[in-house]
Amino acid sequence: MNTKYIKIASILLLLSFLAGCDNKLNVEPEQAISEPVALDSDENVKKVLLGGYDVMSGEFFYGGVYQLFSELLGPATEIRWEGTYNQPREVYNKSILSTNSFVSSLWLTGYKAINIANNVLSALDVVNEDDRTNIEGQALYIRGLMPFEMVKLFGKPYSAGNVSSNLGVPIVLNPTREINEQSYVPRSTVEQVYAQVVQDLTDAEEMLDNTNEFAIAQKSAAAAMLSRVYLQMEDYENARDAADRAIEYDQFRVESSYARTFNNGKTSPSDPDVVTTDGIFQMPVTAQDGSNFMQIYWSITIYGARAGDVAVLPAHLSLYDQSVDANENYLDSRLALFYQGDGNEVGSGNWRSGKWRYLYSNLSIVRLSEMYLTRAECNMRLNTSVGAAPLVDVNYVRTQHTQSPAFTSITLAQILLERKLELAHEGQGIHDIKRQKISVDGIAFDHVNLLLPIPEREINASNGVLVQN
Repeated sequence: MNTKYIKIASILLLLSFLAGCDNKLNVEPEQAISEPVALDSDENVKKVLLGGYDVMSGEFFYGGVYQLFSELLGPATEIRWEGTYNQPREVYNKSILSTNSFVSSLWLTGYKAINIANNVLSALDVVNEDDRTNIEGQALYIRGLMPFEMVKLFGKPYSAGNVSSNLGVPIVLNPTREINEQSYVPRSTVEQVYAQVVQDLTDAEEMLDNTNEFAIAQKSAAAAMLSRVYLQMEDYENARDAADRAIEYDQFRVESSYARTFNNGKTSPSDPDVVTTDGIFQMPVTAQDGSNFMQIYWSITIYGARAGDVAVLPAHLSLYDQSVDANENYLDSRLALFYQGDGNEVGSGNWRSGKWRYLYSNLSIVRLSEMYLTRAECNMRLNTSVGAAPLVDVNYVRTQHTQSPAFTSITLAQILLERKLELAHEGQGIHDIKRQKISVDGIAFDHVNLLLPIPEREINASNGVLVQN
């Protein structure tokens, strides 16, 4: 294992985090008190936990930049960055500077959330006994989720092999309340990161309640994320079984309206909240809470966004079934959701993803539809039928979102294409590309140009001992 160490300067002290909290997710200003007091009661520990979810929902993680960067790392033949911001353009060009401020903020945000989770885990003894197990599960869910998402962007993919030597991200399992020699943490290997993620999410699934509380993780969310983890590891049996559990918890339903899955029927904050039944884990976006920078970058000015920073190209649209009905409407509602602007945006006439048209939408981080497609893929690879046959699962998702004829037989290639189309522009594409070992714009799937660089501020804070990607 590499013996060089990183000083996690980006992890804020709990005190400084609490002092900076706003009102999102009902985290009250009275949290701006000293650390010992902040963790001295059941009520305050729960508020700090909500602060962890709030951090994850911020613009530089699940509020948009994480998904945006994951998409911009994909094929330049299918989408194009047209915005004026240079930080996303570097990602799109696969030539990213270590001083990229968006990358630095993404790293910082991930470790903020991890530090909050570790602080909650350190204070479980003051939590009401009836709630303690669930609160522990919530904190483990956050602590498992953040390094998984980060290792996929900052470390080489599991499919590249050499997992015991390729470097991932630092594993931090204890609260960081002051910076000293004990704050130096090694950059763990990809294998070590995945092992810790599996442990935390497995424990979280066992501990979490099986309730459908919005924006808070349940058993199904932990199982769904475990399914993603195992899929990246090419552990198809465990990926299949975790996806099956997420489905069998029976808390969600695949939406019959593909558009409602994303825009939730809201065009303004005055519209009533609508929680999509497909969203196993969602982030709220209202006038008071949450960030939706996917809308800011992917939508257009007429809907209150920027001037169309991301264009969807014909090469992507051509992948869908082009069949139309008698009224010339596309049978595949996934294709029908794309739209052209009003002529006032950059690249007038370009196609836009309708998933992110409106600001006040609930962002689905993981959806039930994905679990059906994961179960189908794994069953196909393993020649099994756990839960349902691959043909049944694919047709279920397909017929919910398209009036195209159901498949009468299925191949692995068809399953992978359905997955690509179903999850397009949701931040999953590059990770599927890497696990399938597909090159991107002539760049090998495991090349350093498809990784984010470790932020220079982290290298400087560690006195230059941190190895750059």
